Parts: sequence; structure tokens; C-alpha cells
Amino acid sequence: EGFSSVKFFLSLYRFQACVYFASVFQAMSCGIHYLASVFMAVTPNFVCGFPGNMSSVLFHNSSASSIEDIWTLWTSTENYIVVQLENGEIWELDQCSRSKREVSLDLAYEYEGNKSLFPCSDGFLYDDTKWKSTVVTQWDLVCDREWLAKLIQPTFMLGVLVGAVIFGDIADRLGRRRVIWFTSAGQFVFGIAVAFTFDYYSFVIVRFLLAMVSSGYLVVAFVYVTEFVGIKARTWASMHVHAFFAMGIMIVALVGFLVRTWWVYQIFLSIATLPFVLCCWMLPETPFWLLSEERYEDAQKVIDTMARWNKVSTPCKVSELCSVQQDDLASGRTGDNDTSSTKKHNILDLFCNWQIARRTITVWLIWFTGSLGYYVFSLSSVSLGGNEYLNLFLIGAVELPCYIIACLAMDKLGRRNTLIPFLILSALICVLIMFIPQDFNILIILANMAGKFSIGVAFGLIYLYTAELYPTIVRSLAVGSGSMMCRVGSVVAPFCVYLRSVWIFMPLLLVGIMALLSGILTIMLPETLGKPLTNTLVEATEMGRNKKSCSEKALPAHSAAALEKIEMFGQERVGTDK
Repeated sequence: EGFSSVKFFLSLYRFQACVYFASVFQAMSCGIHYLASVFMAVTPNFVCGFPGNMSSVLFHNSSASSIEDIWTLWTSTENYIVVQLENGEIWELDQCSRSKREVSLDLAYEYEGNKSLFPCSDGFLYDDTKWKSTVVTQWDLVCDREWLAKLIQPTFMLGVLVGAVIFGDIADRLGRRRVIWFTSAGQFVFGIAVAFTFDYYSFVIVRFLLAMVSSGYLVVAFVYVTEFVGIKARTWASMHVHAFFAMGIMIVALVGFLVRTWWVYQIFLSIATLPFVLCCWMLPETPFWLLSEERYEDAQKVIDTMARWNKVSTPCKVSELCSVQQDDLASGRTGDNDTSSTKKHNILDLFCNWQIARRTITVWLIWFTGSLGYYVFSLSSVSLGGNEYLNLFLIGAVELPCYIIACLAMDKLGRRNTLIPFLILSALICVLIMFIPQDFNILIILANMAGKFSIGVAFGLIYLYTAELYPTIVRSLAVGSGSMMCRVGSVVAPFCVYLRSVWIFMPLLLVGIMALLSGILTIMLPETLGKPLTNTLVEATEMGRNKKSCSEKALPAHSAAALEKIEMFGQERVGTDK
């Protein structure tokens, strides 16, 4: 595994390596902000506040001079605290209500006399032994306002969905570099601004904007690094963007352990990737986008810069590529399929016949399940028992080897043959966790890591598999619609986690059912390993039936050579060949 990873990094030469690592470094910031709420929106133990000054407090058979001494004995939300005020009044403090005893004689925990029930008009008392401050304690997001706390992560994920749509389109119109500049700066600015919001609603709005730019960066970064690395390194390059995202999750665990005040915690998370914000303006635009916009001189400058960095004596000439492209276009106009190539396509083309429709439904389900399982395992990790910071760190760390396994397996076993066992394995692990006794914390954590590992493998390779399952004319539509289902899964995931209050295993049950169903349906998908990309819906439909059908219409030799030269022009090495 390590050797294959080393081969990937060696395949990125000097210029591509600098661009790649600069770009994916900021992907850590996306992982940071996506999972920041697991500690920022923690709800600690709490009870109603009381009017006046307290003289003594009682919890079961234990008495103390302050409520802070009682929190270590608190075991259930059904508990209550008895306090006696300096004026002699005795109050029973529950989580969402309080009652005043009519007869205030002796301070005792059990009381059978009359009580007067009052709302929590004097605020709440929170357990600050673990967290000094969270957004829940800052704005009292408990009891009848608890639903506001539960909307924090879903609204963020909704911003992720919106940002992916908006910035993906903007990057095609204005260029990748400008969007990377804006979204990088936006992550820093909005990340800091979150810490200084003055109420819950401004907090949610700024976090929504932060989600948009974080998602926008992640989407454009995938495209950006893909257009700079060559064909041979493309799979590993895209996978390792996920790895840096996982490192961001690990940073959340580390900062959460060290900083226990939510707004300071947010500031530290936001400045973690400040070095990239300061130097991202030096990143060049991709030659692919410049050529698509017919900015040939600018494209040539980037190519020449790549050639100097990589010590290539004969850099690629844009004029040569343009002449080849014009020849291909001229020959294409005289072809038999002229009308089909210029036809406008929409989402309905993904359901043009039963074979393609079944494929689309299965692929969408895998995208949805992968995202749902990914975030359910991540968000639930802090509720597994034991040290919640270590739990989240391990849940993030387990992703690093899973992407290496995914790259190796998908190239050796095939895309489908890797996807099926790992989806079914994740379903079996979800069932297994239900039978582990709750006292076995270490075993539960290890099982959840295994579940995150298996769902991570499936989630990591579905992007490439989707692109290979569909023809050129609807490939972007297929990947874009699948990505949309992925965002829907991320929005649903927090609500799924909240179902723990109904039954502790409900989230795992739902993920297990979806993973099992996805794994079974994947059996009907064709294998794409070693097969040429299809160009028409007819070819895509025949994929898996007739191995020759997808390769009957090959690209002209000179066109294929030009495409390869465009993608590999910066990765030549003088004197050696990998």
C-alpha cells in the first residue's frame, strides 16, 4: 500500500506537486468546518436556574455548597437537584421546569407535600466541567428551543448543497483560480465571523455562508487538481483530496481537546489553514480552462512555466494543439452522428431506457448511502462513550488507509467488485454493532471505525465509477446529479443521528438497510475496469452485454494523441521514465 502511494507522489513532478499540495492543503479546512459543530454545539448537563442566592444544594444523599460539585454525580436527565436559598425557600430543579416546595422545613431530597410549578424564567445552570461555553449554553438552546440546536448541522449541510451548485457553475464561467481565491478567503473570513456572531440567527446565517464557500472550494479543488495531474495519477490524486479532508476531521478533535470555549475554538479552527489563504493568489489558472475560453497566449504562458519547473526542453505548443482540434472538429461535422453530438441533453436522458434508468437509480442510491453513512459514523463518534475527542480523531484517521485500499482494489479487482463487498460489509458491521454490549466501549469504537472504513471505500470510488458508467454526452449530468444526491444524504444525516433519542441503534439500522440495498443493486451494474469510455447512450446501454460494443467507435488516432499530450504535457522527465 505504501509503495503504491509513494509511486503516486513520485508521479507528480515539481510543478504539479507544488500546485497539488497547495490546493489539497486547503481541503483540510473543509473537513474542519464540516465537522466543527460536533463540539461547538454540545449540550452539557443542565437544570433550571433559581431566583435568589443559594445556601446549600442536595442531590440524592449528597450535599454540597455549590452546584458545580454535584455535576460529577449526575447520571440521568431524569434526575433533579434540590437547592435551599438564603431566604429559606426550597426549590426542586429539573431540566426544563422547577417547583417550589410549599412547606420549607427540613432540606430533604424526597418530598411528598404540595409544590408550585414554575417555568425556567431565570435561565439555566450548565455543567461547565468539560466545556466552558458552547453555542447551546450561549443562547440557551435547550427545552423548547432544543430544535434550534438540532438545526445547526442540517442548515450547514444545506449550505454545502447550495454552494456546490453555485460555485461549480461559476468555476466554469470565470475560471478555477478565481473561485479558489474567493472560497479560500471566504472560509477564513466567514470562519472568523462565526466566532463573533451576536445571536443564534446571525450564527446560522454566517455558518450557512461558510458552508457554501467550503463546499465550493472542495468541488472546484477536485476539478483543479484533476486538470493539472496526468492520466496515470488522476485516480490517486482525487482520492487523496479525501484524505486531506479526513485530516481536517482529526484537527477538529485535537483543537476540541485543547480549547473548551466555542468561539475561541472556532477561531483556532479558522486560522489553521491561514498560510494557504496568504499564498493562494500564486496558483495559476488551468490550461484546460484557458484553452476552452480561447485564451491561447495565457495557456501557453502556463505551459511554459510548467516546462521550466519540470525541466522539459521541448514544451507543448498551443498552436499545434489548436490545429489538431480544428481538424477534429472539421471531420466531426461531416460525420454521420452530427445531429446527436449537438443535441441538448437534460436529466431525463439519465432515464432514456430501462437499462440506463436502473443504472441511474442505483448510482444515486450509492451516492446517497455513502454520504449518509459517512456523516452518521462521523457525527455519532462523539456519543460512543469513552473519550469523545479520541473517538473523532480515530474516525478521521481510519479514512487515510481506506483510500489507499480503494485505489488498489479498484485497479486490481475492478470498480464493481470493490464496491459490492464493502457496501455489504458496512451493512453487516452496522448489524454487528447492535449486538455489542454497551459496556464494551473499545469494541464499539473499533466496530464503528470498521464501518467508517468500509463506507469510506465505497464513498471514495463512486465518483470515478459514475463517470465511467455514462457516455460523454451525459457524463457531467450523471456526476453532477450523483453529487446532488450526496449532498441530500449529508443534509439527512444529522436528522438520522438525532433518531438515537428514539432508539440508540436507529441510525445504524437505517445506514445498514441502505448499504445492503445499495450493495445488492450494484451487482446489476457493469464492470468498467479496462473498458474504454462510451460516447453515446446506445454504447452505454450495451456496456456489459457486448464487450466490443463500447469500443467499436474509437476516437481518431491523432485526436487521442492530442488529448494525451494536453493532459501529460507537464509531466515529462528528462533522462528517466517511470
